[in-house]
Amino acid sequence: MNKLVVSLLLSLGVAGAATAAQPVKGDAAAGQAKTAVCGACHNPDGNSLAPNFPKLAGQGQRYLEKQMHDIKSGKRVVLEMTGMLAGFNDQDLADIAAYFASQKGSVGAADPTLVERGRALFNGGDLDKGMPACTGCHSPDGAGIALAGFPHLSGQHAQYVSKQLTDFREGNRTNDGDAMTMRTIAGKLSNHDIEALASYIQGLH
Repeated sequence: MNKLVVSLLLSLGVAGAATAAQPVKGDAAAGQAKTAVCGACHNPDGNSLAPNFPKLAGQGQRYLEKQMHDIKSGKRVVLEMTGMLAGFNDQDLADIAAYFASQKGSVGAADPTLVERGRALFNGGDLDKGMPACTGCHSPDGAGIALAGFPHLSGQHAQYVSKQLTDFREGNRTNDGDAMTMRTIAGKLSNHDIEALASYIQGLH
């Protein structure tokens, strides 16, 4: 019963954050002209073809903008992005975020042998471990909650998702805020759970 209460409180907290969030400003048309260098890894429309580079198309503006600021400042370390954002100011980053957010994301396929476990974790969490469902922040269809800055996951490369969840679990990625939401959740996931979730997310649409 206590685990159920915790899960409900987490969900209510997420809903409150989404209500209080403000939209991000940015000019998508201006952003397109600033993404030439981004296209080399993420593809011009943001649908990266390489599984280790994240798809940016359809991602929420607020989330994209935060990640770029965190990477630029060094708060989030991504070796492949070292120095790539140094020449962009705040308006540039807002415009780039708006452009990629305006693009349509592509969807991959899930491994049939992992779908059942991945779906169970994504939709129901694991109450025995005190882990809430992913849907509370990322929506049942994986669309996320853009205004609250909760990322769009649907169709994201499984390899990339797996690495991020592992990095959160191991403390190699720490830019999830003082509440440590993702570090706490990922800490409850086994390697198999991460593999199943990542695969399910890749095929989610």
